[in-house]
Amino acid sequence: MPGNFRRSGFLMLVLHAHLPFVRHPEHHDMMEERWLFEAITETYIPLIQMLSDFHARGIVARFSMSITPPLANMLADKLLSQRYLVYLKKLLSLAEKEIKRTLLVPALNETARLYLQKFQNSILIFESWQCNLIRAFSFFQQQGLLEIFTCCATHGYLPLMQQHPESVSAQIEMAVIDYKQHFGCQPGGIWLAECAFNPGNDEILKRFGLKYFFVDTHGVLYADPRPTCGVYAPIKCPSGVFAFGRDVESSRQVWSAHEGYPGDFNYREFYRDIGFDLDKDSLHPFMHETGVRLNTGIKYHRITSRAPGEKDYYNYHKAMEIVASHVAHFIESREKQIRHVAGSIGQPPVVVAPYDAELFGHWWYEGPEFLALLLRKIAMESSVIGLATPADFLRQFPEHQVAMPSQSSWGHRGYNEFWLNKSNDWIYPHQDAASERMVELCRRFPEASGLQKRALNQAARELMLLQSSDWAFIIRNNTTVEYATRRVKDHTFRFTRLYEDLLSNSISESWLREVEKRDNIFPQMDYRIYGPDRFNNR
Repeated sequence: MPGNFRRSGFLMLVLHAHLPFVRHPEHHDMMEERWLFEAITETYIPLIQMLSDFHARGIVARFSMSITPPLANMLADKLLSQRYLVYLKKLLSLAEKEIKRTLLVPALNETARLYLQKFQNSILIFESWQCNLIRAFSFFQQQGLLEIFTCCATHGYLPLMQQHPESVSAQIEMAVIDYKQHFGCQPGGIWLAECAFNPGNDEILKRFGLKYFFVDTHGVLYADPRPTCGVYAPIKCPSGVFAFGRDVESSRQVWSAHEGYPGDFNYREFYRDIGFDLDKDSLHPFMHETGVRLNTGIKYHRITSRAPGEKDYYNYHKAMEIVASHVAHFIESREKQIRHVAGSIGQPPVVVAPYDAELFGHWWYEGPEFLALLLRKIAMESSVIGLATPADFLRQFPEHQVAMPSQSSWGHRGYNEFWLNKSNDWIYPHQDAASERMVELCRRFPEASGLQKRALNQAARELMLLQSSDWAFIIRNNTTVEYATRRVKDHTFRFTRLYEDLLSNSISESWLREVEKRDNIFPQMDYRIYGPDRFNNR
């Protein structure tokens, strides 16, 4: 933390970058793949732009970021990269048409030109990193601008796997293996999916060399024993692994539906998109092949009011003025908070501010500008706040209270309920049965080779994809329920067929090849990470 030793306290800005593994080579144009494409254009490329600017100007404004294994595998995937460029070029064509269509409405035309510039810039940046943004993030980590950590292999929800410790261990081991594959080094810590922690998970993290993780506020506040510094210092688990707790105040200022900055009436309205406003002929060739209307990312209106009705036109320049005022307010609030807390606990506090990365740019259009200005002003102007990553803070302050965080998660009520309720509880018997069978397969085939080994490795992939917390989240959130339900059923079916084919020695090489092509996450998979002897001997 260069120059930070005189600061009163520290802001630990944490971005959690995650999307479920969505890759469908069997379809020419899969709507759900656009989740990735939108996030690349609206969040990940703006982050890389910000880091490039900091690097060019010599600004050391450190923050931390998880890049989950599913997201890393998608960002490095050649098929998805090719499809993203096709998507982006269609979007560029649509933006050019919009400039012509809006010529007689200056307020719209100015915004249309901003979109065209954004999409042109996205192509340049994407291609400058050989269409693999993992290379960009890895480069900026090597340059000391950010700290990247990992997440459970497929964002698996660990507290609901406790009866199958091999599955918990495999989620962590595969995450570390995959991180090394993409970033060429050992991850320092991990973002536990959904901030979900169960006492004892820390021992597994320690086995794989992970030094820290994050929990929601109550995970630290209800630790045993109660921590004397609350969430303003990490606690040290008996295993020696550190837990950082989320700060409520900094989260509320950004996330709250009523108090949060993204709800300002001058910011761009997310839910008003030309994909639903224009006639279908005007949207060609960006329309989905089925004719279903989709978001284009081209939006001309500001929030205006929470009341239903017509929205006013968006003004980017006015929005940037509001960004500057919100950054100033956030810094002022953190400085007051840090001064107050430092006087109470007698040591420099750390304010842990975690957010979903996709908030910045995708959900909150002005978010990347807020983030860049915030980091720059703290790094260059604040005499109170220092910027710290988890490794930075632990290096400078290695001694902390020993306590065990409580079982906890974020989400509704904070104790697993969002991921286990009457809407999605049907998923877990399938996960449990597959976990038991995977361990059984490891016992039966301890040293497989050839086609048999390929089938076992694919069974492990299907189990991990089945364990993704995203399917339960989507179903509980009542969004793309049909898609999430189908993914649970598809991975259950593929795992079950592989299991039965292995036991009956009747593996279809052609069918297996098709499944390997479709669910190709973790090319370095070794099914033996589920082996009970391997787990017990760690």
